[in-house]
Amino acid sequence: MTTWTIDEPQRFTLDDPVTTLDVRLISGRLNVVGTDGPTRIDVTRAGGDRRPLLVEHRDGRLSVRQERKFRWSEVLRWVGPLARWPRVDVSVAVPVDVLATLRLIDGSLIASGLRGETRAEVTSGQITLMGLRGRTTAKITSGPVEALGVGGELSLETVSGEVILADSAPASVRAHTISGAITCDFDNPRRSEIRLSTISGGITVRVREDSDLAVRLHTASGRITSGFPQVRSGTRLGAVHDSEGVLGAGEGRLWASATSGSIALLARPVDDDQEELP
Repeated sequence: MTTWTIDEPQRFTLDDPVTTLDVRLISGRLNVVGTDGPTRIDVTRAGGDRRPLLVEHRDGRLSVRQERKFRWSEVLRWVGPLARWPRVDVSVAVPVDVLATLRLIDGSLIASGLRGETRAEVTSGQITLMGLRGRTTAKITSGPVEALGVGGELSLETVSGEVILADSAPASVRAHTISGAITCDFDNPRRSEIRLSTISGGITVRVREDSDLAVRLHTASGRITSGFPQVRSGTRLGAVHDSEGVLGAGEGRLWASATSGSIALLARPVDDDQEELP
């Protein structure tokens, strides 16, 4: 086992293999990127001797955390006075197929280029996911979640914040917000299972005109608009609105539900995805 205590900006490289990454920070910025090279850790802002970073590598498991004298669950009690906590800026480059668990109380978290299972949790701040594959789960209490160019199995959840998913064709999507909008732009999601739901907020979904999806849209209080004539709207008693229809062969499924908010299904021209020939 190898350990480091970091209380000032520092950069170093690990020659030993890393299969699992576990990062637990209190306040600051975390950037994790998949790479074909060796594992690298770059600390551009440290917590000083008050709250140094503790880095540990053992049996393929790399752990990065801020030193603390209490249990992780007790950190939630400190969300109010987090301004007193030293902020850290940490970047970690790891093999693309690692199992990554990333947790941050207050700040921004960016994960990109990973191909294994990724779990990201933030209490207050922002989560950005770029080019991930495999199984990805992101949860945030207060703040937005953005996912760009993501494939595989994707689960996004916020309590108070927006969900944005763009230029992606994941095998499955589950996105849920308590209070916040959901905006999705799918890149030809064939055979995908897409489930979007919000309690308070609207849902906007754009899919290609040649998509193969069985669609069902439901809102308890709001309007449903569709850019596809195949998806028809209807009104039931109690101001409950439903729309459903089949696009193409209907090999995939799109289900969207809003309790208080409107739903818009937009058509994306196929030509948008075609590059101009020289």
